[in-house]
Amino acid sequence: MPSLLDYKMSVTLRQETPADHRAAENLTREAFWNLFVPGCVEHYLLHIMRDSGAFIGELDTVAEMDGQIVGNIVYTEAKILGDDGEWFPVISFGPIAVLPEFQGKGIGGKLIKHTIGRAKEMGYRAILIYGDPDYYGRFGFVQAEQFGVGTPDNMYAAPLQALELYPGALAGCQGRFYEDAIFDVDPQAADEFDKSFPDKERTSGLPTQARFQQLVGMRKPRA
Repeated sequence: MPSLLDYKMSVTLRQETPADHRAAENLTREAFWNLFVPGCVEHYLLHIMRDSGAFIGELDTVAEMDGQIVGNIVYTEAKILGDDGEWFPVISFGPIAVLPEFQGKGIGGKLIKHTIGRAKEMGYRAILIYGDPDYYGRFGFVQAEQFGVGTPDNMYAAPLQALELYPGALAGCQGRFYEDAIFDVDPQAADEFDKSFPDKERTSGLPTQARFQQLVGMRKPRA
């Protein structure tokens, strides 16, 4: 069996092209199907996100192995509404996806580390995401609460993670984090889009879904 080093050596990262779109949507569907909820909408989100004004094409990166697209990460512009009324521009990534058969081999981490470096080079302030702290902590993300940043409904949420791209980047940015409106996915439109893919069974009661619900509940009011 190939080692983790073999996979890291053989994976090529490059910017996504239009020819990659369907493959990226398919791998996103495969990666997220039944992960958080029965079915998923992330592949539809990716589909419509590319036409959003918030989409950052320069950070849209695919992982390729032997000519096959096996991973993808995309970024959008986001913002923090400061408690003082000032808006602070930040960025966010997601969906990030790796084909299930290639997960656990460092590909997702490679995509994250590569694009963090690119985002620093491009001069962005910080990256904020919603994700599992047990995973994203290894890349330097910490709870956004440490910077006084909460959700749009003014709560501190454990899954809301932040990474400064230079020292002190989030100093004085206490407030509420807002993703782009593209993340407010229409479930009916997502279901209609999903019909263009092979039928898959929707399953509930999975451990990953229980973990998702646990994370969703890890909230407290901002003081």
